[in-house]
Amino acid sequence: MSKWLASAVILCLLATGCGTVARNETSPSPQNNKGVRVQQTTPRKEPINSPKEVAAHLESLANRVPGVDGAHCVVFQNTAVVGIDVAGDLDRSRVGTIKYAVAEAFRKDPYGIDAVVTADMDISSRLKQMGADIKQGRPLQGFAEEMSDIIGRIVPQLPRDIQQPNEEPQRTNQASQNRQPHRSK
Repeated sequence: MSKWLASAVILCLLATGCGTVARNETSPSPQNNKGVRVQQTTPRKEPINSPKEVAAHLESLANRVPGVDGAHCVVFQNTAVVGIDVAGDLDRSRVGTIKYAVAEAFRKDPYGIDAVVTADMDISSRLKQMGADIKQGRPLQGFAEEMSDIIGRIVPQLPRDIQQPNEEPQRTNQASQNRQPHRSK
């Protein structure tokens, strides 16, 4: 009897599992939705015909951002890498904000949309701070902090990764509506 009951339960579970796969018609499918069209909202990347002019253009854009002491650009084929010079005593979050501002300025420019923005490492200032941390008796913590500052400056910021302010609230608003529990009265 128990063998018959166990096999009946397994058969019911298999039938139930197969039934849910077959009824998955509620999810939207691109094949059923042929009328949806999306326009590209970001500027298209312009081909680089004159690397020197593009480098000078991107350097001038970067130099306009507050906190940038200087900028240098290298253009290789169709890619630009822009290094910005910032004050050596800035903390990691401020350097990240400046890199973001430069990338934001590049996002609106057809030559800068795929540029890579990075900041100088300011090694002499980092070594000076490591020495001070060692004298204060915190060699490992000081080394770790300075290495994170160096890496934070090197990691590039890409203009394509920046989202427009009007894009963000719509997505979060829909997500928050979906997450709110329904209260019954």
